Amino acid sequence: MRDHGGNLDAAMARWGGGPDDWVDLSTGINPTPYPLPDIPARAWGALPTRADFDALSDAAQAAYGAAGAVLPVAGAQAAIQLLPRVLPRGRARVLGPTYNEHAASFAGAGWETETVASVEALEGADVAVVVNPNNPDGRRLSREALSALASKVGLLVVDESFADPEPELSMADEGTPNILILRSFGKFYGLAGLRLGFVLGSPDRIAALAEASGPWPVSGPAIAIGQAALADSTWRDETVVRLARDADRLDSLATGMGWTVEGGTTLFRLYRTTDARAAQERLAQARVWSRIFPYSTSWIRLGLPDGADWTQIEAALRA
Repeated sequence: MRDHGGNLDAAMARWGGGPDDWVDLSTGINPTPYPLPDIPARAWGALPTRADFDALSDAAQAAYGAAGAVLPVAGAQAAIQLLPRVLPRGRARVLGPTYNEHAASFAGAGWETETVASVEALEGADVAVVVNPNNPDGRRLSREALSALASKVGLLVVDESFADPEPELSMADEGTPNILILRSFGKFYGLAGLRLGFVLGSPDRIAALAEASGPWPVSGPAIAIGQAALADSTWRDETVVRLARDADRLDSLATGMGWTVEGGTTLFRLYRTTDARAAQERLAQARVWSRIFPYSTSWIRLGLPDGADWTQIEAALRA
């Protein structure tokens, strides 16, 4: 199994304790989830209709300002798994270091796959993948840079899973035929277990993906919750402000103990330490779980704490 954040069971197996004893900062998920609306009984007892899916797609189109078509899927991960199996096989290049599932999925489907370190190295690929903002370092490419890149590749896939707090980065309103955009619902709305995401793109590409994704790619409850949350602009605006404030607070704590801010977004922060593995182990002894990376001995990533969890993370960092 590939290495991921969210593997709290591995931390508990080594350092003990139960889920309630730990603060899991190993993911980039909003720790204050969207308050669940009343879910109609029909959402549980009946299969979603075409009208249900259309209503959810319309809500996502309005929330993201999408110029093209929208396909609901079971999280952005479902799209990552689906794309290499729907597109004609060729050369895939992924701008890295980044979320490892993109390259792994293309390679697993038999594509010639390469992770490259520069935008220029993506040019000429049949499919180029850019995560924007990037995970884990928060690297951002401008809309202009992405538009220029799209003209030099067969298909540009832009993973905007962490773009909700920064809508000015999104390519959703471009409507460029050879750009596909992936959006995660669960990260910003704090409901990762709902397994909901979206693919945005031209109608013909979305139609091909819809055919491959099957008749019911997301559940009735996910449709009901997604519609309500995506339409709630007040909650969205307040959450953007809160996340920015909490990211600054976490940075202050981390830099106060000698770490350097390497990057990140307002859903996760990346720090440079003298020894990331040792830092992770010290935090784990205080029941705080973090994320480190096989390609860096100094990077450690923390999601944001919430509520009473701040007390535990502050004590862990100061220790």
